[in-house]
Amino acid sequence: MPYAPSSQDVTRLPSWQALNEHRQALDGFNLRQAFVDDPQRFERFSLDDCGLFLDYSKNLIDERTRSLLVDLARDAGLTQAIAALFEGAQINASERRPALHTALRRPLGDRVLVDGEDVMPQVHRALLRMSELVGRVHHGLWRGYSDKPITDVVNIGIGGSFLGPQLVSEALLPFAQRGVRCHYLANIDGSSFQELAAKLSAETTLFIVSSKTFSTLETLKNAQAARGWYLAQGGPEDELHRHFMAVSSNVEAAKAFGIREENILPMWDWVGGRYSLWSAIGLPIAMSIGISNFKELLTGAYRMDLHFQQAPFERNMPVLLALLGVWYGNFWGAQSHAILPYDHYLRNITKHLQQLDMESNGKRVRQDGSALQIASGPVIWGGVGCNGQHAYHQLLHQGTQLIPADFIVPVSSYNPVADHHQWLFANCLSQSQALMLGKSHAEAEAELRAQGLSEDEVQRLAPHKVVPGNRPSNTLVLERVSPGRLGALIALYEHKVFVQSVIWGINAFDQWGVELGKELGKGVYSRMVGSDPSGAEDASTQGLIDFFRSHHRG
Repeated sequence: MPYAPSSQDVTRLPSWQALNEHRQALDGFNLRQAFVDDPQRFERFSLDDCGLFLDYSKNLIDERTRSLLVDLARDAGLTQAIAALFEGAQINASERRPALHTALRRPLGDRVLVDGEDVMPQVHRALLRMSELVGRVHHGLWRGYSDKPITDVVNIGIGGSFLGPQLVSEALLPFAQRGVRCHYLANIDGSSFQELAAKLSAETTLFIVSSKTFSTLETLKNAQAARGWYLAQGGPEDELHRHFMAVSSNVEAAKAFGIREENILPMWDWVGGRYSLWSAIGLPIAMSIGISNFKELLTGAYRMDLHFQQAPFERNMPVLLALLGVWYGNFWGAQSHAILPYDHYLRNITKHLQQLDMESNGKRVRQDGSALQIASGPVIWGGVGCNGQHAYHQLLHQGTQLIPADFIVPVSSYNPVADHHQWLFANCLSQSQALMLGKSHAEAEAELRAQGLSEDEVQRLAPHKVVPGNRPSNTLVLERVSPGRLGALIALYEHKVFVQSVIWGINAFDQWGVELGKELGKGVYSRMVGSDPSGAEDASTQGLIDFFRSHHRG
């Protein structure tokens, strides 16, 4: 089904102009005062759905801001774009493909047509195969060449075939099944491979080679290293099928590598890598937490899909988060956004969201190929609290840049230790509070005087202790990290990114910039190893190649 995105420049919409005027009117807006003036502000700017509670009251907005942002979403064609996304339209216009990751979590009986064919039977056949494979491993029926049960599963993949599955299997470690350990191998770095291999036994290890095209350099090199290691450890070549599987759309390439066809699970070109954890790319997740928990993850994401489609924009969690991002990026000049999880198991969510957002919306042209005249996706960064408080939070509080932040925190811990979790939660709330309140010059002076400092010292130190405040943040609260809630959380950010792409008029589902580096890398490698005698196209690259060749020691 073809998709015709709006060709209108969003900055020419009346709603965009109204937001520009409104932004000027909010120049003196003060969050601290806003809470004083409106005792119901928290209730007005918070919502609870899909197992997630969102407090967005600490943002530089009032009810008119929200109304104008929603007008912008409607004017930009968001209602039609959401329908097109879920109906399988060619939303990825540059590659003439749909983007149907949402189909991977839809229930049996739903119909989704791609080129006239209902793809849902394929999706559920793949899920059934995953169920069978996971069951065989967990029940000791899948055995290695020496007839020992599988104890370690290694996922070999990179990008979306690594970041999403790693995030979920780590976040849901309390749900991990006994007897099976899950590992990830992504970087093309010998140290990474050697460190992992030292923990494994070839007799009891199953490798899953995850590559949509089965041509990704890093994945293929690591798969070849794994095969070589297996053979060097005494594994028979004719028993390779007991230790290697693949998830790929390129069945022939996987077979040529030596993987049996019955050990190859499908991928489809209508699923982008960074959206693929819901597919058979999520096999290592299911191996770790069990198939029933994996299905609960899908169910949580599906609930968020329904919320995204059905909730009015004023009460729609992904839409509101997306519009707030547009508000700060395009009207306040924010260039980055911090993701701050206050949970050890969620420590890698920032990495996944970094790829999801920056690879999707790091674009400079609109869907029609015209140059984008406004800022698109921000730099996504951050890390686990409370560690960040003793590192980069200083920049959030007193730096010159406006950096919106999302705090993510569960109410309960799976591993309570004394009152640690209470302190963790309190730190999360106090950081968002400090960003909002700040500390005025008068408050800094009063604090220093209360410490008994001389007036000269008070005046000398006070400017350094002023914290401007009025820094925006959202707080996402989960009762506890569970498969369903985590599925909803990840889907929330997927839809947020899509909404922003619609507002800006860009394609969130291609990544041509990534492809350029891959293409150039082949030529650089050939020159480094001497198989291509021609020089590099620039003196810097050639000089670095020469330095490598003269200093490389193995």
